[in-house]
Amino acid sequence: MLPDLAQFVSRSLKRLKLPVSFLLLTAVITAAIAAYPAISIDSAVMLNRSSLDSLPAGSVINTSEVKGGTNSCFYAQKINTSLKKRILGISFQEDGKTALSDLRYLRVLYYGFDEKSHIGELIVNKKIADDFLSIFKELYKVEYPIEKMVLVDEYDADDKASMEDNNTSAFNYRTVAGSTNLSKHAMGLAIDINPLYNPCVEKINGKTVVSPAGGEEYADRSLQNSYYIKKGDICYEAFIKRGFLWGGSWSSLKDYQHFQKIIK
Repeated sequence: MLPDLAQFVSRSLKRLKLPVSFLLLTAVITAAIAAYPAISIDSAVMLNRSSLDSLPAGSVINTSEVKGGTNSCFYAQKINTSLKKRILGISFQEDGKTALSDLRYLRVLYYGFDEKSHIGELIVNKKIADDFLSIFKELYKVEYPIEKMVLVDEYDADDKASMEDNNTSAFNYRTVAGSTNLSKHAMGLAIDINPLYNPCVEKINGKTVVSPAGGEEYADRSLQNSYYIKKGDICYEAFIKRGFLWGGSWSSLKDYQHFQKIIK
């Protein structure tokens, strides 16, 4: 519509027989008007921090449209009012030993099982927020596959439901399964990655118990599976070199999905 208007103005001015200099100036202005829509469209497709924040976790993005490149997709924020409402009484308990001020909300990119770039979200302890950002930048760069990464609140903080859906998650104010001891997840100091393919395997009363349900076929770690976490692989090294412990190295049980860090 604007180019048509510009042409109309130009033709009208010519019929008025105005000076050549004025007509030249008019030509420049009308050309700028005609080009304006294209400039606006190009600017609109670029994703900045605000537009990235508005996209829900799990969204697929075209990284070539991100202003500042992929590094700008990895960042930590304090827990704001909106996020507090989302987690209060679910993964976060106000009467617990972990305060909101101890936590940070992370947005990262991950390489999905569909081989596309997705926005992921995590809540972690502020003392290891930078570790997590560096780890997931490293994993994304090498296209390490992760299926899902949303807050456990999307599963009403039901750890079993989150694991069965193969969701990668961190903070959840809960106890260790089968005990009254607080989990490292309750302090935001642990994460479970691709938990369905990296289950927890333990012996209880002489019987092998695998968690989550559905993870039994992945308990045999001698098999080849690109979603397995194994000692010495890319995922393992990304965490271990930053001082994390891997549950797959424990002797009492094998929690292949789990990494945690001890903070004094």
